[in-house]
Amino acid sequence: MYVDSFINYLLNEKRYSKHTIRSYKIDLGQFVDFLKEQSVDFNPVAIDHKVIRKWIIFLLDNGKTPRSVNRKISTLKSFYKFLHKDGIVDVIPTDKLVLPKQSKKLPSFFSNKSIELLFDKVEFPKGFVGVRDKTILLLFYSTGMRLSELVNLDISKIDIRERQLKVLGKGNKERIIPFGIELKRELVNYIEERNKLNTSCKFLFIKINGEQVYDKMVYRIVNKYLNTVSTLEKKSPHVLRHTFATHMLNNGADINAIKELLGHADLSATQIYTHTTFEKLKKVYNQAHPRA
Repeated sequence: MYVDSFINYLLNEKRYSKHTIRSYKIDLGQFVDFLKEQSVDFNPVAIDHKVIRKWIIFLLDNGKTPRSVNRKISTLKSFYKFLHKDGIVDVIPTDKLVLPKQSKKLPSFFSNKSIELLFDKVEFPKGFVGVRDKTILLLFYSTGMRLSELVNLDISKIDIRERQLKVLGKGNKERIIPFGIELKRELVNYIEERNKLNTSCKFLFIKINGEQVYDKMVYRIVNKYLNTVSTLEKKSPHVLRHTFATHMLNNGADINAIKELLGHADLSATQIYTHTTFEKLKKVYNQAHPRA
């Protein structure tokens, strides 16, 4: 009765997708089945956090991931909020629970070999398009900038002589990023090709018709070339950003410097790359140490 009322409420709200409602129904059904196996009546008023904790242990023991378990508990929380709102229960038992800790998903990044293949072996088309595409890829890898930052990079913000550029990041915060000789050379080549189009567009990267490139277009360009050098599942501008940070850290860069280059507001966002590096160290240790 209570579950049916909750599902009808979700349907009437019209802001929940069919998939979400179906997931809620499955989760609640699994909880009711668990209670039956424990010879416990499904009476929301009588069920406390201890019973739900037993369900969490049962789910984990049966191979459910912390992420999956937390989603099911979120369903129960929504269910009890509904009952509390209707005055059926006085407390929400899920509020007393300590949920399973989810492991952080480490960022994907390309190997040094893949990057070497990309810039040293891949043959880019001759002319404007080929030079532009290579410059886009090298700019991502050399600076770690975000997709939106590259698309909206103003050509006047690039100082070729000093080898630095200004990008407008999240929260309209401007930061200066240095770059190396290789990117300087590619930028000079690209700007020469770009000038032949005689465009008035203020943005660095443009289409052959002189108009600004857009996010999906740049994503497709990056994905197309990375497909030729890597079998990594994700092949996106953001993975090149991860690769920049990981390779910098692996080669001795200070994490605070990487934080500034990436435009992170907090160091905790950058520290994920130390986990990636540590995983690499563990792999080397396990492969090399005779007692590993």
